[in-house]
Amino acid sequence: MKYQHVCVESIVCTLPDEILTTAELEKRLAPVYRRLKLPEGRLELLTGIRERRLWPVGVLPGDQSVKTCEKLLGACAIDPKKIGALLHGSVCRDYLEPATACGVHRRLGLPNECTIFDISNACLGIATGMIQIANMIELGQIEAGIVVGTESSRSLTEATVRFLNEDTTLDRKGIKRAFASLTIGSGSAAVLLTHKNISRTGRKLVGGTVLSNTVLSDLCRSDTDQGGGDSMNPLMWTDSETLMVEGVGLAAIAFERFLETTGWTRDSIALFLTHQVGKAHQQLLFEKLGLSDEKHYSTLEFLGNTGSAAMPTAAALALEERRIPPGQRLAFLGIGSGINTLMLALE
Repeated sequence: MKYQHVCVESIVCTLPDEILTTAELEKRLAPVYRRLKLPEGRLELLTGIRERRLWPVGVLPGDQSVKTCEKLLGACAIDPKKIGALLHGSVCRDYLEPATACGVHRRLGLPNECTIFDISNACLGIATGMIQIANMIELGQIEAGIVVGTESSRSLTEATVRFLNEDTTLDRKGIKRAFASLTIGSGSAAVLLTHKNISRTGRKLVGGTVLSNTVLSDLCRSDTDQGGGDSMNPLMWTDSETLMVEGVGLAAIAFERFLETTGWTRDSIALFLTHQVGKAHQQLLFEKLGLSDEKHYSTLEFLGNTGSAAMPTAAALALEERRIPPGQRLAFLGIGSGINTLMLALE
């Protein structure tokens, strides 16, 4: 896919104040660690995650998405009346009905003519939303649109710890299926895309590529969808090793198509951002794609795996730290369960 008229006007993130260190998480897992004789420090050693963050108890994804959108609108000079689409793209949502985007739209006071819906695409939800809004802008349907998402890890983390400690039938092999759930962190990110005619930053969305292998869609699976609020006590089962190898293999194919579509080379990319799962995943990805880790902006160590918010959060922080000079090239290199890959090119 290629775009001629789309700009990524602004990217922002908001992060929780409460920090849960990996050391503290392992203390909570003391019963299963003692029973299976697991060494302390194992989780951080394997994942590279030092800490992750948690939203306050009772905060719904939509609550925080409103605050993130307010920060987004405050960071740019666009008239809110020009917002023609609002999409909510995180794994986490408030309820089964209505769309979380509806409540966010109401509290932001955006136009009634605004297109509103949720997007569910595992850890690629926000990036998928960027494509949807870019397509609408390119087609001349809207001038600007927002995609936002908030991931909340508290309920998954607590449910996983409780399950691992209470199910005494689990052996070392059995607990591996829940390992990925212990890497999850919380975060919120939003992206404003506009037509180039009203852009003040000129950050061009060049295009990108998507590729899937749904034969492997059962490698990561959450249990029943229980909705939001206090009733949400999910568990998630992941074949982490197979998902990593197969996901990176698919990404290697997609990346060659990405370079062909954009006309870019590996050397011409100033900074690339990935869906950040763990250090082993990152190392394998860099190796297979032929990229230098010096050009990668990592949030994994202090945020963990923040799902759909990972890539836009890294972009927002990199922009705040002026890690991306004007005129340089930025690549989103996303992999999500399903298996899906989605790669986007920004100048």
